[in-house]
Amino acid sequence: MKAIGLGLFAALAVAAVLTGASPATADATHRDGYLRVAGLFGESDEEKAARLAAEQRENDQDSGIVELRQRVGDLERQLQQITGQNELLGHRLQEMQGALDKQKKDFDYKLCSLTGQLMGVGASADAGGIDCAAGGAAAASAGQPGTAQQEYDVAMGLLARAQYDEARAAFSAFVDVHSKDELAAHALYWVGNIAYVQKDYVAAAKAFVTGLKNYGKSPRAPESMFKLGQTLIAIGQQKEGCQTLGAVKTKYPKAPAEILNQAVRAHAASCK
Repeated sequence: MKAIGLGLFAALAVAAVLTGASPATADATHRDGYLRVAGLFGESDEEKAARLAAEQRENDQDSGIVELRQRVGDLERQLQQITGQNELLGHRLQEMQGALDKQKKDFDYKLCSLTGQLMGVGASADAGGIDCAAGGAAAASAGQPGTAQQEYDVAMGLLARAQYDEARAAFSAFVDVHSKDELAAHALYWVGNIAYVQKDYVAAAKAFVTGLKNYGKSPRAPESMFKLGQTLIAIGQQKEGCQTLGAVKTKYPKAPAEILNQAVRAHAASCK
């Protein structure tokens, strides 16, 4: 038995030398008469299966990471594409809005010009007409408190947009609040002129008479007198209307030639 034990130890020693293990390690495989030969002939099937399973898990994890990165990259590209499309859409919307704004301004100006023609005035504030260039901006500030000039501009803006009822009310309110302001005569003139266009001749005549009575030296007075003559004729007071038209040049000899000529033509047409 001793010889057999020595033989086994020798065999283990040889195996240890071949595998790089020390004799002490080889001796550790022999305890209590039981010979352990694990590791002498390479990894077991169980160890190999465990190693392969671990490698597979690691490969699966690597594949999952690669796939996840691919998905993130795809999402980033899609996001960039969507962002580009949104920017293009925003640019097109801005272009469309600009075109609509231009069309609106053109329409407002044409409407303002037609309003001026209807009321017998020009499209320039310099000539005592409607300032069509500023009408839209003035109307946009409606409802905002401000100076007398600003309130007057708001009323003019409403008139430029052919909002006659609102403009007439705004001018009337202006006269009530700012009766001492130099613009009051102009506001009262527009009250009468709007009423005339709306065929409310009694109200128009009242506004023109009040304007001449309270603001007889205003630059608007000659035109108010001319409009009063037309209004009196319109309500059937032919004699009074003709007298008023004929007196415009006498009362206001330095009035603008256009107003004087209009009065002469109106008198010639209606007072035969």
